[in-house]
Amino acid sequence: MSTAAAPQSRPATTHEVVNQPPPLAGHDVADDPVLLEGVAREGAAWHLEELHRLGRVVGGEEAQRWADQANRYEPELRTHDRYGHRIDEVDFHPAYHHLMELSVGAGLAGAAWADGRPGAHVARAAGFMVVSTLEAGHLCPVSMTYAVVPALRRSPELAAAYEPLLTSRTYDPGLRVPAGKRGLLAGMGMTEKQGGSDVRANTTTAERAADGSWRLRGHKWFTSAPMNDLFLVLAQAPGGLSCFLVPRVLPDGSRNTFRVQRLKEKLGNRSNASSEPEFDDTVAWLVGDEGRGVRTIIDMVTMTRLDCVLGSASGIRAGLAQAVHHARHRSVFGAKLIDQPLMRNVLADLALESEAATTLALRLAGAADRSVRGDAGERAFLRLATAVGKYWVCKRQPVAVAEALECLGGNGYDEASGMPRLYREAPLNGIWEGSGNVNALDLLRALAREPEALEAFAAEVGAAAGADRRLDAAWAELRGELRPAEDAELRARRIAERAALVLQGALLVRYAPAAVADAFCASRLAGDRGLAFGTLPPSADLAGLLTRLPV
Repeated sequence: MSTAAAPQSRPATTHEVVNQPPPLAGHDVADDPVLLEGVAREGAAWHLEELHRLGRVVGGEEAQRWADQANRYEPELRTHDRYGHRIDEVDFHPAYHHLMELSVGAGLAGAAWADGRPGAHVARAAGFMVVSTLEAGHLCPVSMTYAVVPALRRSPELAAAYEPLLTSRTYDPGLRVPAGKRGLLAGMGMTEKQGGSDVRANTTTAERAADGSWRLRGHKWFTSAPMNDLFLVLAQAPGGLSCFLVPRVLPDGSRNTFRVQRLKEKLGNRSNASSEPEFDDTVAWLVGDEGRGVRTIIDMVTMTRLDCVLGSASGIRAGLAQAVHHARHRSVFGAKLIDQPLMRNVLADLALESEAATTLALRLAGAADRSVRGDAGERAFLRLATAVGKYWVCKRQPVAVAEALECLGGNGYDEASGMPRLYREAPLNGIWEGSGNVNALDLLRALAREPEALEAFAAEVGAAAGADRRLDAAWAELRGELRPAEDAELRARRIAERAALVLQGALLVRYAPAAVADAFCASRLAGDRGLAFGTLPPSADLAGLLTRLPV
């Protein structure tokens, strides 16, 4: 028998890894000049130290691992226990709970409503934007909890009972009697399969019980976060469509009837459980006036629409951060990608889009904060500008993220990069809380019914009058578009888009560096660009734009 040594494998020298960027981890996500300047400008400079602390957590490897795991190991529905009892519970991976602890603990749920400091809602918005760059799915229940408070205040007794727990910074999961928990989460059930956005077509019924409560019977088509403690639900009462508070667990400790028929198989947002619940003699309490359900729940919708704008602005920023990081470390044709002229144009154009979205989002947050504190002018501005911002910023996220993914090439198409998850998430905010058409038509309603909203919008744009001739010309053209006309509904998207661009231009002219404002007015208002990103004119100060990049 031969005793010769077995052949050995040669070292894998052909797989030495070079010219690849390091992981984008171990940094402060809040270290972003556009974000920091906006937070200070809108009245929350006192929050910057805490925002940086949150940014370092979000930028860390552990938090990024949570984000990956929460989406990789999706929620699972358990309709029955081992003995056959109906339980309607959803199990989540521990990573999801870590994310919820992070966000609720940072005050991103209802805490701002219990904070009397001016700028509290801006501080909360900034934190929401920072965490959105990490993982958006878990922020759905966080957002709804924030938004439920103003609607619940239409019934002072219910608000007194639940608001202290909805504004808690303690994440306390599990279905138990709400009053015995350390913190509560809220959701809402509006749409039904036969009506969708046309909630007045709802068929869920409500009948008053002898004890003053109500009993609901019907279904909902898209209700996220079924493990939340409380839900605002629309149902047809004798007096018309009304809003009701539905707890998962009743005061006596028994389970309310909230049958989760199934969880949705969604394009993205996989960490968040979205469900179809069925109500059958379900106990509820009236919120607001009977027959005024849409008016009551719209207070909640307005705030969740604001969060859609915040989330989309952060999604654009997250894609940009990945593209910039890759370009700073990847070399082609003897130079770093970020130094190649055409890539510089692409990144500068994405940075411009991101700055415009972030600046508008924070301006809306500032208006919300001042509106809550009684500023009627800011409330009027928010009414119109939220519809405009929701329409446009959410429309821009998918195309911006797609361009950022392309900057990474095949690396970006690899699931391990995180870009596919960001891309799948990108269309979501344009759909939830009203699609593009719904918000464009909402803009027309505000123009027709609330002249003070247009006055407030005009005052905001007018503050930049005379600073840039292209902005002045665009505003003059838009004023003509805003006049009542028979074909206004047909042109609603065109009007909303132009209103958003004019508003963004006015904000950037007032607050951004000259390189940013000039490039925006040239490309977005005067049309000196192509239809794709990376087509800024030669006159654009690319170097100036690239100084505004995130870490």
